[in-house]
Amino acid sequence: MRPAVLHLIDSFNQGGSERQALQLTRLLLQSGRYEVRLACLSPDGALRSSIDDLELGDIPSFPLTSFYDQNAIRQLRRLVRWLQTSGIDIVHTHDFYTNVFGMAGGSIARVPVRLASMRETAEMRSAAQKRVQKVAYSLAHHIVANSKAVENKLVADGIGPEKVSVIYNGLDLKRLETSLTRSEALAVLGVNIDEAKPVRFISIVANMRHEVKDYPMFLRAARSVKRAVPDAVFLLAGEGELEESLKSLARELGIVESTLFLGRCEKVAELLSISDVCVLSSKAEGFSNSILEYMAAGKPVVATNVGGAAEAIAEDETGFLVPSGDDAMMAERLISLLLDPDRALKMGALAKRVVSERFSCEAQLSRTEHLYETLLSARSR
Repeated sequence: MRPAVLHLIDSFNQGGSERQALQLTRLLLQSGRYEVRLACLSPDGALRSSIDDLELGDIPSFPLTSFYDQNAIRQLRRLVRWLQTSGIDIVHTHDFYTNVFGMAGGSIARVPVRLASMRETAEMRSAAQKRVQKVAYSLAHHIVANSKAVENKLVADGIGPEKVSVIYNGLDLKRLETSLTRSEALAVLGVNIDEAKPVRFISIVANMRHEVKDYPMFLRAARSVKRAVPDAVFLLAGEGELEESLKSLARELGIVESTLFLGRCEKVAELLSISDVCVLSSKAEGFSNSILEYMAAGKPVVATNVGGAAEAIAEDETGFLVPSGDDAMMAERLISLLLDPDRALKMGALAKRVVSERFSCEAQLSRTEHLYETLLSARSR
């Protein structure tokens, strides 16, 4: 009888954690070594349709409004009953909220293996959340970090190194392929430009919900780039409550006409196909899916040297790393790539090869299944 694993996700919104969890769910189903189940805290989000072809059966949801109210207790009881009646052998959670909820439920239900995840290095949590998170980690048998940088943070926060494993995000390279021409891609993206005139695109893919993505740094760099490369156009793919303030900043910086806010972008392959250089300006990251997508699309990357960025980008070979907040250096690196397209193409080609060799879905699946087997074996002794 195959062991049963539950993946518990927060929602089906288009976040990096959600994409990775759903991709891993698909990979495990295709492997066939485990009986795979999926549950969520919220059933909403654009990614829900992406798993319509999977035979997952019922996907229960356990909606929360807080960890500290009567509803949380009711939902926890529901989860415990569900875990017990479903015969789950492994519960695998993927972010702060599911770590807390899933590790608590898994512990009460006495699930044999409880596996939490950590994907961030930023100080995004309040003191109360950090205390709750610490309890969740104490209830977990093991924690998956998606980069060495995240592993180092966990150890610095008091987690024993023997309790942490690094499994890098896997990337489905086919998702970054497109057969559309440049003109067709521009039309799909809603980018209206005069194609008779030369234009060079610099793209950034990041949500606009959190200041940690530091779009203002990118926009300040964009102003400098525009002065040196007049045909540069900046494509910002992301949505969130910060969007209006960022549009205002673009107007203040005098680059609003060259700064296109695309909103939530479901056509990432098409966006990257027309891009000359790609950027990430975050103040902190765990291990950025955007960086891997840029590289897989064969684009040179200029990114802030935070989190696991240096574990993906080889300095001056597949891209450049700059200090967080240093928009002047970011602009300098972007300008150098735009003015030397042959060099940019060579860096992008190497980047694509690096992703296929080190950050494939196959590698992610192999390491995950090995960890599952190790933990199950240890718990059965």
